[in-house]
Amino acid sequence: MIELISKCWDRELIRQFIRYVVVGLVINSAGFVVYLFLTWLGLNPILTMSCLYCVAVTLSFFGSKKLIFNHQGSHGSAALRYVLAHLGGYGINLSLLVFFHDHLAWPHQWVQAGATVVVAVYLFVVFKLFVFRVKP
Repeated sequence: MIELISKCWDRELIRQFIRYVVVGLVINSAGFVVYLFLTWLGLNPILTMSCLYCVAVTLSFFGSKKLIFNHQGSHGSAALRYVLAHLGGYGINLSLLVFFHDHLAWPHQWVQAGATVVVAVYLFVVFKLFVFRVKP
């Protein structure tokens, strides 16, 4: 069991996770400030999240591919897997926002903050195992 855990948490994985967190904090903090500002101006929270999600996905692809995972594969196939991963992430984010904000009337600001963390963890795992996987 300890051997399995040590294989899962090798130095490279820890470095990737730290880079992922740092890049994610920068992109998501900026996006969250813009989200708060636009919803403060009166824009719909779901429409705002949807637009900002697309912008963040586009900006982060090349950073994730090279800076975080040092992926050497083709851009095309990685981009397709990246889009599929983010469709899942978007679905999680949208579901959380609709359920907790629209149905339970929780403040959308807090729901979006929590959803950002949930989606970030989901994406790291999917990026590592599916999008930017290293072929043996």
